[in-house]
Amino acid sequence: MKAQKMSTSCDQKMKDGICENISCITNTTSSIDAVSNDINNNNIILNGAADSISPGTSTSTSDSCNKVEGASKPNDNILEIGHLLSIVDDNLSICANCGKEGDDIKNICNKCKKATYCNAACKKKHRHKHKNDCEEHVRLATEKHNEELRLAAEKHDEELFKQPPSKNDCPICFIQLPSLDTGRRYQTCCGKIICSGCSYAPVYDDQGNKVDDNCPFCRTPRPKSTEEAIARDKARMEKDDPIAIHNQGSLYREGGSGHLQDYTKALELFHRAAQLGHAGAYNSIAYCYDDGIGVDVDKKKANHYYELAAMRGNERARHNIGNNEYLAGNIIRALTHYKIAVRSGEAESLKVIQLIYKDGHATRDDYTTAIRSYQTYLEEIKSDQRDEAATHDYENYRYY
Repeated sequence: MKAQKMSTSCDQKMKDGICENISCITNTTSSIDAVSNDINNNNIILNGAADSISPGTSTSTSDSCNKVEGASKPNDNILEIGHLLSIVDDNLSICANCGKEGDDIKNICNKCKKATYCNAACKKKHRHKHKNDCEEHVRLATEKHNEELRLAAEKHDEELFKQPPSKNDCPICFIQLPSLDTGRRYQTCCGKIICSGCSYAPVYDDQGNKVDDNCPFCRTPRPKSTEEAIARDKARMEKDDPIAIHNQGSLYREGGSGHLQDYTKALELFHRAAQLGHAGAYNSIAYCYDDGIGVDVDKKKANHYYELAAMRGNERARHNIGNNEYLAGNIIRALTHYKIAVRSGEAESLKVIQLIYKDGHATRDDYTTAIRSYQTYLEEIKSDQRDEAATHDYENYRYY
């Protein structure tokens, strides 16, 4: 009875698409071994013009397996076995023309980089047969590359058009620092940036006595000369203070204050400050490439560094990108940059949006949104003390 059950048809023995009949498995294994030998002897041409099998090669499985619905045909099994064998050694290549195998099949199609050949003669002979496949490979590769570029551009724009965080607060009055340079002061003694109002306000010691010319934050006496200020800047540089490093770079770029004009040294210091996170340093590098200061003019590099500066919160760099986009005819992108710059306190961008609106290239909503953004910015930085300083000396203490 048991022997009778073992000979049951395969269609009763199929489980999850796999024949469990022992005789079928044995016959199929023998068939695989035979086909493997033929492949190794180059009797089967897998990639040639036609598949050929040498006489006497056993390719059939048991009759019972052929009765199973959906079972593979012998030739299908051979191709599948060939595919499996090709996976065994990834370094083994096959000539697309003659079927020769080996790890020395190095001649590839120059266009699609997919088909491999044993020599130039095989490549030439197979050219017409490979043409359609080659063109399809190139088309698919181009589509994939373009899609990757599109996704990369989308991700870049997503980061580029984010509103950067606001400036830090003044460490004395705790009101947001203005974006305008004359609205804040860098202290070479302690490395703090304080607002124009706190810099102008009188300083008192612990006893309540008024102290002239002392740092409002650390109470260190202010430098008595330019040389002393530069010495303090250099001391801050040794502590990797990016603001001090950028300041020294600016002195080398412009020349003066005991610095000989040296564009190479300036650019070196700008890069160092940028690596330490100084947004303005990226903008200074961009200026160098934009105007050819110490380097050849390179608008592409200039735009790259403008973008790095803008994404780190430099509103002047953002304004410059907006100008470039506007000149290139990309009005929507230009307006987006100008709006972000306005929200960060760039008054020049607000003026440009007004002009674009008057020319009919911006909507009324674009203009009113920009005005509201600038008003919000002013509310965040306004203080009576800063107003008093600006009234006393507008040129040196102006903060908006």
